[in-house]
Amino acid sequence: MVLCKLRATSPDPPETVKRCDSARFCGCAGPPGAEPVSSPRTGQHSTEVSLPSMETQDTSAKDTSLNDLRGVLVLGPDGKQVAASGIALQPEIANRITSGWQDVRRRQRRLFSVEAPDGDPVVVVVLPSSDATVFVAMERDSRDALFEFVGAVDFAGDILAHFLTNPFEALAVVDRDAIIRYMSPVHERFFGLRPGAGVGRHTTEVIENSRLDRVVETGKSEIGLLHEMRGVTRVVARHPIRNSRGELVAAIGQIMFKGPEQLQALSSEVSKLKSEVAFYRRELSDLRNRSYGLDQMVGDSLAMQRLKQQIVKVAPLDVPVLLTGESGTGKELAAHAIHKLSPRRDGTMVMVNAAALPATLVESELFGYEAGSFTGAERKGRKGKIEQADGGSLFFDEVGDTPAEVQVKLLRVLQDGTFQRVGGNDLRRSNFRLISASNRNFEAMIAEGTFRLDLFYRIGGVTIRLPALRERLEDIPLLADLALKQFADRHGQRAKKLSDDALVLLQSQRWPGNVRQLMHTVERAAIFGEGDVIEPSDFGIIDAEPGDTLATPVPQATDSLPAPLISGARQPMLVSSAVEQVEEQLIRQAMAKFNGNKKRVAAELGISRSYLYKRLAQMGFGAEAET
Repeated sequence: MVLCKLRATSPDPPETVKRCDSARFCGCAGPPGAEPVSSPRTGQHSTEVSLPSMETQDTSAKDTSLNDLRGVLVLGPDGKQVAASGIALQPEIANRITSGWQDVRRRQRRLFSVEAPDGDPVVVVVLPSSDATVFVAMERDSRDALFEFVGAVDFAGDILAHFLTNPFEALAVVDRDAIIRYMSPVHERFFGLRPGAGVGRHTTEVIENSRLDRVVETGKSEIGLLHEMRGVTRVVARHPIRNSRGELVAAIGQIMFKGPEQLQALSSEVSKLKSEVAFYRRELSDLRNRSYGLDQMVGDSLAMQRLKQQIVKVAPLDVPVLLTGESGTGKELAAHAIHKLSPRRDGTMVMVNAAALPATLVESELFGYEAGSFTGAERKGRKGKIEQADGGSLFFDEVGDTPAEVQVKLLRVLQDGTFQRVGGNDLRRSNFRLISASNRNFEAMIAEGTFRLDLFYRIGGVTIRLPALRERLEDIPLLADLALKQFADRHGQRAKKLSDDALVLLQSQRWPGNVRQLMHTVERAAIFGEGDVIEPSDFGIIDAEPGDTLATPVPQATDSLPAPLISGARQPMLVSSAVEQVEEQLIRQAMAKFNGNKKRVAAELGISRSYLYKRLAQMGFGAEAET
């Protein structure tokens, strides 16, 4: 409210006086015919007005007149000056306010600042109306947040009312003598008070266990303390309030949480989130630091040396690579090594497993889809694997299982790099290097018509075959040690070791599941083995993978191959069963040859005597095995 100086000095109550001639500009209720007052700064005449301070003021201040710091400028509908007061009487400031208004009105702002002749900022609040525009100016050496907030936000009163009446943050205000000046309605209801019944009373008389008087006394905040009131515990915050001169004038108390249970629940949730973040940071660090180079391809055999040489030669070349070999030979590791050694190493390597994708989703997973292209599609559409691999590599595992209808579209992408999203018409491009892998027989598939010959030539620019584990048995000790170390690291245990007899046993197997089967077998022995050294007996029977059958031609009977095995070899047999039968026949022959001398039998067969005793018991030798 802008008040006329005459009203401020009138002894009569405001309601008994009439409005002055300048009432429509200054908003006062002074007597008619009020004389204009001369400005001490400019000598111009206008109705003198003064503004109430937006902060606690010392009424005894004599050094600076309010009119020297504040003023009002009124413009008519035609933009011409109608009235002015205070600092707005200075033509230069009035012109700057008018010019500033012309600039900010286009941005629909009601608060702006101009520079006074002495360089101090002048904050201006605009109060537009139908018949005039009123500018309230305040020269400030620092910002007045409340003045700016009220002037700039039309609904400032609603926001302040929300803070005062918010039922979740009950508020109490005391002055410097700890006398309550305001309590929010929810606070009054909690204490069973009528509206305003607590105002004017000392805080300790109204609020049980109150410490607002202590805050006023010390001037220090109290944050997150427990406050018990009427048998209920709350988490509260208490703050001292100071004016612009740093003088303590009040204190406020506010509820932060309804009770410590809420705080405990919040703390638990934060701790949980912190744990998850720490976990994902570790995972991300592992992914970033994980080396997929040649050092991860364990083995010093001639077959592995040849494989690594091929990878080193082909990796720098931007040509498609097809990795073939049995399941479990490490095709994914080889693909990562090729990507890491290629010029695209800084890009992403996107992985696709065609065998794991439902037939109905293969196309959308590879090429992506547009928004609304099918039921359940994401609103904004989705990038496919090919689009995600732009600038990097695309590892297409089990490429031999790609549906025929997708093979045609994949061929087009490999030819010119263009594709279309599902449900879209726009051609998109992706520049990626294709690394494919499969354990299928492409010659047979091409002959059967289940795989396109032209696509095979596209994906197989360079074909690298990964050797099976039975082709590099000399690498088994290194692979077994790696499996034991990784198992120990995962479970925080001391790594176990393999005995010589255990290594001999492992190297005597065919390993149809290759390295993957070997790693699982060694881990199983580490779990069930009792000692720090794993013996052959800890492995039990090494099973073949389900469905794996002997595919070798049936040999003729010889002295070194037992006849019972040959007679039963005409039907498919599990490798584990075949190995068990061969082992049993060899033991029987050695027992007969050395007249039951088990020490010599074990030495002849290259197995430990404890394992020999175990097999003899399984074969039904019984007490004879102990002699």
